[in-house]
Amino acid sequence: MPASSAASPGPLAGLKVLELGQLIAGPFAAKTLADFGAEVIKIEAPGSGDPLRQWRLLHNGTSVWWQVQSRNKKSVALDLRQPEARDIVRRLIAECDVLIENFKPGVMESWGLAYDALSRDHPGLIMLRISGYGQTGPYKDRPGFGVVAEAMGGLRHLTAEPGRVPVRVGVSIGDTLASLHGVIGVLMALQHRHASGRGQVVDVALYEAVFNCMESLLPEYSAFGAVREPAGSALPGIAPSNAYPCADGWVLVAGNGDSIFKRLMSAIGRDDLGADPALAGNAGRVARVAEIDAAIGAWTQPRQVADVLAALNDAQVPAGRIYTARDIADDPHYRARGMIERVTTADGLTLDVPGVVPKLSATPGAITRRAPALGENTEAVLREIGITAQQLAALRQRGIA
Repeated sequence: MPASSAASPGPLAGLKVLELGQLIAGPFAAKTLADFGAEVIKIEAPGSGDPLRQWRLLHNGTSVWWQVQSRNKKSVALDLRQPEARDIVRRLIAECDVLIENFKPGVMESWGLAYDALSRDHPGLIMLRISGYGQTGPYKDRPGFGVVAEAMGGLRHLTAEPGRVPVRVGVSIGDTLASLHGVIGVLMALQHRHASGRGQVVDVALYEAVFNCMESLLPEYSAFGAVREPAGSALPGIAPSNAYPCADGWVLVAGNGDSIFKRLMSAIGRDDLGADPALAGNAGRVARVAEIDAAIGAWTQPRQVADVLAALNDAQVPAGRIYTARDIADDPHYRARGMIERVTTADGLTLDVPGVVPKLSATPGAITRRAPALGENTEAVLREIGITAQQLAALRQRGIA
């Protein structure tokens, strides 16, 4: 266990969450709640479990990604296709504050687990529903994954070099953004329940979570008919902010504040540009961004990344290297901030994993439980709702648990 396992129980201690989702969006939301003390019970299919267990690089047959996504959770194996399993889930829901699911709209209803039915007996229940297009609207029945949501939300169009094919961000950002919006919604719903005693549905659509982060994209189109186009590593309309070549790699420089720009120009030996009144404001710099970028690039290109960063740090100009996993693992700031923690998996692998965010001063989150083996907690959890060892044995014999 990591050192943080001895920390306070977290601000969500006492909150009980049932997770019916799989893969990324629903489970990431549950993981975030679990990191801050919520008890999360994850329901998985017997025999196979969450497909994420088999995604990307595996150690002894289990994904190391799983060790992050399912930390601090309990695993209960139940086949939700079976009526008896759904009866057990209803009993578990009755003991929980929050229910998380990320199935296609209509699946929960087909299982007799619609919110209206559940909330009749449990009016304080909060149900987080994450789907591609939301629970309503003409697209609600379409299958939706994060990559499609990134496209529909406007992000994928911008993630490219001009004139080239749009590319992925590199991680499942659509799913993660939806998860974080879901967590925000759950916390707001808990605040409302505290005042009213009533729960509610938190309806998060993947594409809407992406769209919510698209800054000025829509109002610029509405006001000016401007369709924002891909700009590679540059920040369109704000200058200078770009990636510049060095002798041994690339460096990101954000010199777009008025006073920062002057310091940047001084650092690269171009006081003539820093003193030019036409470049004193952002609008003037945007008009001559190619000239400014060329000047910065001419200065960075013959230099090592480390030398560029040292000079710009001395000048108080925001800049940074483009980190790989190796850079992250070797960076002292990550470790000083507790952003790299060490855990031991169920099969004995010692593993570095991302730490907990955000940082709370009085009630910080913590990694207190390693990711569970499939069904590891089935017996203990079901015993709490009155299912005997003999009943569980019968369920297992029929492949229900």
